Amino acid sequence: MRPLTEEETKVLFKKLVEYIGRSIEKLINRSDERHCFRLASKDRVYYVSESVMKAATSISRDNLLSLGTCLGKFTKSGKFRLHITALDYLSQYAQYKVWVKPSAEMSFLYGNNVLKSGLARITESTPQYSGVVVYNMSDIPLGFGVAAQGTDACKDLEPTGNVVLHQADIGEYLRGMEDDIF
Repeated sequence: MRPLTEEETKVLFKKLVEYIGRSIEKLINRSDERHCFRLASKDRVYYVSESVMKAATSISRDNLLSLGTCLGKFTKSGKFRLHITALDYLSQYAQYKVWVKPSAEMSFLYGNNVLKSGLARITESTPQYSGVVVYNMSDIPLGFGVAAQGTDACKDLEPTGNVVLHQADIGEYLRGMEDDIF
């Protein structure tokens, strides 16, 4: 475990800002305890409390498998890819939200995009290509993606048009993507 470099921090924050905006400060300076980001083997970024991080310093790097919550990983090209394990934190501070109809839930959980016909509600003034968190009608977060259309464009969209481009969903656990997540 090591702290992120300045360049890695910029890339991580740029990705998180797409989904949670200025709430990134609340993610680090939480009311219960300060948290930080640490890089582990295989370029995985973990979100961990400082007290747990200090306690883990007594464990050698070879024996430490994970620590805290895995937010995602850096690709070989230097970009950051969020994992579904970051959904809990993205949903708490999400700027833009999309709710899907019950008939479209399973389609999204199988890895498909959200179509206009499956859209129940969308946050007002959602810009195109912004990060959105997808919820069912019971306000349970199902995953996240990128808005293919802005709020205004969704009104005039045909029923088969894409509203949200799929990034990750909670069905990934069931589809056997353990190697990619953990």
